[in-house]
Amino acid sequence: MEKEVIRMHAELTKHGLVALWESGGGMTHTGNAQIIVKPDGEKPLAVYIPHKGQLSCGNHALIPVQPYWYLISTTRWRDEIEHKVYKIARISKIGDPHVELTLINKFDKGEWDTPPESFLEKAIQTAEDKCKIYHCRSAVYVRTK
Repeated sequence: MEKEVIRMHAELTKHGLVALWESGGGMTHTGNAQIIVKPDGEKPLAVYIPHKGQLSCGNHALIPVQPYWYLISTTRWRDEIEHKVYKIARISKIGDPHVELTLINKFDKGEWDTPPESFLEKAIQTAEDKCKIYHCRSAVYVRTK
């Protein structure tokens, strides 16, 4: 089976690094979360955390990324949870900055297509928790200076 590859828009930091946002939060019956994870499962370093403006269920931490890091995308509809675990395959600054992500694990209808690595379990649970935090306004899986 061929793995799904998607292209996602990225930001450029002031120093020219390609970065993605930790984002998301919950509403009454729905929610979503996007968490960035280092290759060892640890929290990444955020270079910017907004403290004003529209934060509810929005962007909460800007994180420079590298190949082989992970992105966990979680969605919730009532009690149904879907996790998608992607690995960053390629980063591009040319033209529109973007990352190419390869889907490596998917949780849907109560089961995994293939079980994720054990070091990702904490991050996956954090993404699930974030998509349930009503009007989430802060980052949950980052380090700061």
